[in-house]
Order: sequence, then structure tokens, then C-alpha cells
Amino acid sequence: MTNDGRVVLGGSESHRWLPERPLGTSPTMGATTRVTLLLRRRAPLPTTLVQTPEVISGDDLAQRFGADPDDVALVRRVLNPLGLRVTEADPESRLVTVEGTLAALTSVFGSSLELFEGVDPFRPEPVRYRRHAGEVQLPAELDGVVLSVVGLDTQPVARPEFSTPDNAPRRTYSAVELGHLYRFPADADGTGQRLAVVSLGGSCREQDLDDYFAELGLAKPRITHIPVDGADLTPPPGPATRFDLEMTLDLQISGALAPGAEILNYVTRNTGQGILLGLRAAVHASPPPTAISLSWGSPEITYSGQLALAMHDLFEDAAALGITVCAASGDSGSTSGMADGGPHVNYPASDPCVLACGGTTLIADPATGTIHAETTWNTGATSASGGGVSGVFDLPEWQARAEVPTRSGTDETGRGVPDVAANADNNTGYRVLLGGEPICVGGTSAATPLWAALVCRLAQSLGRPLGLLQPLIYQDLQGDSVTAGFRDVVLGDNGAYAARPGWDPNTGLGSPHGEDLLVVLRERAVTTG
Repeated sequence: MTNDGRVVLGGSESHRWLPERPLGTSPTMGATTRVTLLLRRRAPLPTTLVQTPEVISGDDLAQRFGADPDDVALVRRVLNPLGLRVTEADPESRLVTVEGTLAALTSVFGSSLELFEGVDPFRPEPVRYRRHAGEVQLPAELDGVVLSVVGLDTQPVARPEFSTPDNAPRRTYSAVELGHLYRFPADADGTGQRLAVVSLGGSCREQDLDDYFAELGLAKPRITHIPVDGADLTPPPGPATRFDLEMTLDLQISGALAPGAEILNYVTRNTGQGILLGLRAAVHASPPPTAISLSWGSPEITYSGQLALAMHDLFEDAAALGITVCAASGDSGSTSGMADGGPHVNYPASDPCVLACGGTTLIADPATGTIHAETTWNTGATSASGGGVSGVFDLPEWQARAEVPTRSGTDETGRGVPDVAANADNNTGYRVLLGGEPICVGGTSAATPLWAALVCRLAQSLGRPLGLLQPLIYQDLQGDSVTAGFRDVVLGDNGAYAARPGWDPNTGLGSPHGEDLLVVLRERAVTTG
């Protein structure tokens, strides 16, 4: 507790990770803005709701494990006299929006603000943003009630995980061809499922979508664009740019591989608060999606504990609601792009409630459906499958037999990344359409919507959602062999880690054989549900 009776929120220091320059000034403190508070659950969420296919409704989640109305009332009573106003309280997600001037917010939460100019990986031009100094503090009455404060900072948080070739690619595949090669269940197309994409920037031109699906001979799926947190959905004038590629890639791949599903594109801002509200909108949609695709991330060491805590709680909610969240393991190999050259992993892929998707190099003949070779994707330090050991999350019970390596410089281990993989090499990439031009693109950004689409087709065939997939697919893992339904990738490396039989920190359990995986899940999703 501080001298003035406030308590410090652990893990609330801000982190710098992108190139920037200080502007030497403070924000206009009279400006009004919002922050988002995460409140405690009224009761702990049972492990069985997170780690089994058991599903709970949104109403039940809110009533049993959401925010207590008394806690919301307490937040109002404490903050109103201090110049802050509660403008929204969502019992299901336990997120509360608080509005006030920057002067009032910094006074209440005990933190000063500074302005910077830096890079946003989803935007072509430099951006200006604010970041708080030191740790966030709370009025003592809210100790243990408010778990996280997000929104004081507006700095960019994540980067897109796609990769384009420097020269002519070795070969390209359509998403439909990859679905055949990976033996997606042929009698399912995602009908009756909802696939959510959370986009942090860029834009997508409808003409590209129309032409792309027409060239594949597919009816254009139902795609709905949903703005969150003030995001602008209007494509800027001029030709499409690489900053539009991420959104376009996600929608084209997911739509081509689950053409019967409804695609929901939640477009939000690349800030901590924007990400949190975008995830909240997707996770707590009604009805909930079958799968969520997150083709972005950044080294987990760069996330504040406050943001990661709030995101993790949403991922727990997703598992309880029957949603499978898929996230890109990263495109910078075992360093996750950190300048120190040491091993790091991407967040949110490292979250144990998220299916982490790594990357392979696939050599195959779509005409015959034959896979000739599949190895770990690694074509350079900034072009390789992300993977390794989390420095934040402990080893999950369901991953205990995976022989996850120890964390660098310690005798402890943690959550291993990734769980699964698919083609991601930019030289054996996916054919997409951007600005009317066919291009080749790879990256774990591409593997992620592929897996989200597969989950939708599996759920359609099973007649039920899958939720957290890992406890089901790791069940019969042995040290040198993976679960039925996977193609074990045993060659290559991503820098610090070499591929091996069984699970490894390059491609996880391997790439999918969808038909065999359906057989496995048909037994396990029923007997454990």
C-alpha cells in the first residue's frame, strides 16, 4: 500500500518494444477518454468448464461466474466522487468502462503520462500515442475487486504475422487445395457455424472478395464487418497496400475453407484497450462463434501483466462457451523478433487457453492429393515458425507428456508453443487476391484461419462445438509419436529448437489430417463431454 492509502496493481508497468521517439510533452490533461476495468468473478470458473467440451451459456456464465452487481455498485461509489463515470458494465465479460479527463484518470490511478511517436505494424504512417510511467494504483476500497486497468496507454501492441516472398515463390496453393491436401472432412463446409476474425487494422475491398471467391468457383460466404472501439471500416483511397493484406488474407482463407460458415470480422484498434474490446465483442457475441482467428501477436515479454490477465480471462470465457481460439505462433522463429537473440514466444499464442498455430513448408501435388514432404518453415531469422517455451504460463497438465524443453537458463519448464501447424512458408504460400492482383503470402497468419476453418468443419460434423481443443488432441501423445489425426513434422528447426518425432517447439503436434482427426474427436468429444 502506498503512503496515500492506495494499492499497487501487480504487473502494471508499461513496456516499450517498437521503435519510437519521445515527444517531450504530456497529453492534454483536460481531454476526456475511457479506460476499461476487469472485475473479479463472483465465483471461480471451474476447470471442467475450461478444459472439457462441456459448454455453458452466456447467461449462465454471467449469473454464476460474471461480475457481482455489488462490485459494480462499489466501483461507481468509489470512482464517481473522484471525477470518473461508469458508462458501461458488462456482467458476462466483467469489463467496466470508465470515462473521465486524463487528469482525473491519472490522479485516481496514480500514474503520469508521456507522448511518443512510433510504429504501428498495421498502419503505413507513424502514429502518436501515450504511455503511462510506473505502476498503476487503485483506491484501497477496490483492492481485489478491480483486477486490471487497460486504456491508459494507447501505444500499438501487436503485429501481423504474414510473410511475402522476396522473389518468385517456389509454388503456391489455393486455400481449397490445402483443404484437400490436409483432408478436411469433405461432407462439411462450416454450415451452421460462425467464424470470428479479430482484425487490428487495415481494410478489405469487397471487389477483392467477390473476385477471389468467383475464381475459386465458390459462392461468396456471408461476411459481416463489425467496428469496435471506434475503428474505421472505410478503405482509404488509392491502391490496396500490404497493410490491408492481413485482413484480406484472413477473410479469404477462412471463407474458402469454411464457405458455409458465417464470417464475422471484428475490426478494432491496435491498442491494449482496442484488442481487449475486440476480443470481448467476439467471445461474448450471441450466439457465440465456433472458432476465433487471431493472426497477430508479439513477444509475450512486451505485454503488460494487466493486459495479458484481462485477455486470459476472456480466453477462459471462450473455452467455457465452447469457442476454440486460434492464434499465430509468429513468423520470427525462436526469438519472436526480440533483439536480444534469446528464445521468446508470441502472445496470445502462448496462452494455454489458445490453440497456437505454427508453420511448415509444404511440398505437395494438389492434382493427386499427395504430400511429398513437409518440414519446419525456416527461410531466415525473420521468416520462420515461431515456437518455444512460455516465460509467463506454467506447463499445462494436458501437455505434461510433450517433453517441453526447460526455459532458457533455468531448470523449469512452461507452456510449450505451438500446438499445431500448417503450411506457412512464404515460398510455398497461399494464393490470395489483393487490389485485383494475385499474390503469394505465407506466415502463421495464414495457418491460423486455416485451423479456425477446420475447427468449424469438425464442429459441424460432430454437431457440437469443441472449445479448448488441446486436452482432446494431446491425450495419447507419447514422447516419439503424436496423436492420430496429425502428420508429424520431424525435419527442420526454427532457430533454437530442432524438430523431432512427437511434439516439438516448431510445429507442435504437426499438420492436420482432418478426416482422421474427426474420428478421434468423435470419440473423445462425446466420452469426455
